[in-house]
Amino acid sequence: MSLISFLKNAGEKLFGKSAASTDADKAAAILAHIKSYGFNTSDIQAQVSGEQVILSGRVDTIANKNKILVAAGNVEGISKVEDRLAVLPPAGSISATPVEEAEPEKQFYTVVSGDTLSKIARHVYGDANKYPVIFEANTPMLKSPDRIYPGQVLVIPPLD
Repeated sequence: MSLISFLKNAGEKLFGKSAASTDADKAAAILAHIKSYGFNTSDIQAQVSGEQVILSGRVDTIANKNKILVAAGNVEGISKVEDRLAVLPPAGSISATPVEEAEPEKQFYTVVSGDTLSKIARHVYGDANKYPVIFEANTPMLKSPDRIYPGQVLVIPPLD
């Protein structure tokens, strides 16, 4: 279980300006948002309490887990995501035991004004030409390597 911080006033505008949205409505909107990127949300539950979302359930890979966490946090009005997701084989598969894959150290990066994926890659990897690694780790949320915004949190994968 971990808690990841995000900028409250940056990200996708899912909730509108109405204060009438309940936490349950917000949780449903976040799950729909995650699903809109093509992720299977049938084994994921979301709870919203104020500015925090708690994601629990199961996902199939560590890469998808990290992308789902970032997709949920990059929503305007959300400042924290609590990670209670387990990486397990899909329900109904032969093995119901945890995937025998060590989870690499998670690294996230919050975009600041003037950042580009190349700049971030140079900072984290020491090589600006490694920006496609960051782009790939954040698709489908990123549609283009040139379209990032201040406050957005990105997954920074380890280099192989």
